[in-house]
Amino acid sequence: MFLTVSKRLEFSASRRLFVSRWSDAENVAAFGEESRAKNGTGRNYVVFFVFSGKVDPVTGMLINISEIKRRAGQIVDNQFDHKFLNADNPAFRSAAAGLVPTAENIARQLFNDVAPLFADVDAKLAAVHLIETPDRSATFYLDGACDANYWFEFSAARQTMSPRLTAAENAKLFGESTAIHGHNYRTRLSFRREKPDSPIVQQKDVDLCIKSLREEFDHKFLNEQPSLKDRPMTTESLARYVRERVVATLPIHRVRLHERENFFAEVWPEEATFLGIQARFSAAHRLHVPSYSDQQNQELFGKCDNPAGHGHLYLAEATIGGNYDERSGTLYDFVALQKALIESIQPWQNRHLDLEAEDFRKISSTGENIVRALWPKVDNRVNEQLARLRLWETKNNRFTLRRT
Repeated sequence: MFLTVSKRLEFSASRRLFVSRWSDAENVAAFGEESRAKNGTGRNYVVFFVFSGKVDPVTGMLINISEIKRRAGQIVDNQFDHKFLNADNPAFRSAAAGLVPTAENIARQLFNDVAPLFADVDAKLAAVHLIETPDRSATFYLDGACDANYWFEFSAARQTMSPRLTAAENAKLFGESTAIHGHNYRTRLSFRREKPDSPIVQQKDVDLCIKSLREEFDHKFLNEQPSLKDRPMTTESLARYVRERVVATLPIHRVRLHERENFFAEVWPEEATFLGIQARFSAAHRLHVPSYSDQQNQELFGKCDNPAGHGHLYLAEATIGGNYDERSGTLYDFVALQKALIESIQPWQNRHLDLEAEDFRKISSTGENIVRALWPKVDNRVNEQLARLRLWETKNNRFTLRRT
């Protein structure tokens, strides 16, 4: 298993996306109309610093999240927050420096600035994920690869069914969803380059691609679309179709399609297909190591060591992989997947984890230990098809376990 811990920080900045040696037309093609903003334009950025490593068996922590906030926060505050990046950040100050402050390059620079600050700890910075707007984000990885992500939305009606199944088979598999109903879909297109030294994809090309997809899907009855009428109409099938459409013109890496906020399908290269579901649970806990002194616990956990406990509205997300069935258009039964996650977290619902859950009698109820304890509960209910399990303790703290 591969475990990561993510800390979320925020900053506000302005920047101009512009290469001086290019013509205005070339800049607009690469970066969009905002490249014309000669004095820059602003963003409220969200950045996740993602660390990987092993969990300390005594403390239950991979890394002290407060330490991520303290060290990485200094870089964010001093070099990025409330700056005009082109002028105030040395990495973007001149054309000679070589970097235009795109989302990808900001993510890379944050990685390069923050990673050395943790040379003295076992956990290592594995990735930096930067959200520029709800429709634009980027992720820079330890190995130098980088993702450029573009989101778009469309509303459409459908009947969940497969023309390759009989009416009885459709009714049994999809139930009430075979009736006409609608969704507000949200889709992410992810483009990857192993060693990015220029825009991963031109903004004009992405705009044309998204425009074409929206014209095909938005406010349509999907089952009657000529391109879709012979395909199963499921979330998995639609996500696969979107990737097929995009890969014909652009070097798409993966597609995520949200049918609703807490349910999605992902399609990766070689048509690897995944299905994800989210569910919440409320629980109390206390972060405390019995073998440590009061002073040591206070230094390590701070307010989280409150003897009376504290609590969170946790969000769990289970993503499964497996064999996509061409006939039904499904990877796994949605109701069964949802039930598996809900049943797994139910024993912890409205409980004090340290006092009322056997899972934490002998280990600290850190986010790392909670996600590790939850893994087998979900995995055993989904035929050991679990590929990724995420746990949000708050919007700022996320713990992710992946099957390697």
